[in-house]
Amino acid sequence: MAIHPTAIVDPKANIAADVEIGAYSIIGADVSIDSGTWVGPHVVIEGHTSIGKNNRIFQFSSLGAIPQDKKYAGEPTRLEIGDNNTIREFCTFNIGTAQDVGVTRLGNNNWIMAYVHLGHDCQIGNNTIFANNATLGGHVHIGDWVILGGFTSVHQFAIIGDHAMTAFASAVAQDVPPYVMAHGNRAVPAGINAEGLKRRGFTPEQIRRVRNAYKALYRQGLQYDAAKEAILAEAQQGHAELEPFTRFFAQSERGIIR
Repeated sequence: MAIHPTAIVDPKANIAADVEIGAYSIIGADVSIDSGTWVGPHVVIEGHTSIGKNNRIFQFSSLGAIPQDKKYAGEPTRLEIGDNNTIREFCTFNIGTAQDVGVTRLGNNNWIMAYVHLGHDCQIGNNTIFANNATLGGHVHIGDWVILGGFTSVHQFAIIGDHAMTAFASAVAQDVPPYVMAHGNRAVPAGINAEGLKRRGFTPEQIRRVRNAYKALYRQGLQYDAAKEAILAEAQQGHAELEPFTRFFAQSERGIIR
């Protein structure tokens, strides 16, 4: 374990033997950090926070602080961070609340740029990219492979489906279906992220089916329920690329961006 002499690490913290902790960082009693993780200088990690393997946490980040929620009354809620994440400067991730699952989660292989805020009870998947100053209100759910442009703001309780993407300074007030590109204040749909799907190995036929789902939602004049039924019927034919829509429709309650 390489702990800088100016760092303050509570003796009750559970720190793997090869973790590195930089100068002036503070690690609380209820924190656990798994092997291969590097914590830079001037980082504060507190609360009931668990951090997995091979993460890189840059200077001035605050992880595990209490929620920005007046209802919070000291409950022992948590922050859970998976493996292989990069968390850049000045990020703030809060623990959960008793009004939800009580855990704020960040999955694996995420690239989180400077000044990103994850509010209480957010659930973030894997392989996401959040550009500088992306801000998530409480209870937000973000799927896998999502890209949030810089200064994107996401309203509390909103859901963003797998492979979706937002442009710079988007204000997301309702749910964003899988694969959809969104932009504007308030955010509106702008097609699918076809180039991103090609890079991830989607075949032309898979992209065609995703594009058809987008057309059902936004281009064919269908009511939302009718579009949803058409997409779910196609997903039931065993097309794996449409499975994110099945999960999204099961969770979405705020209505989708229009």
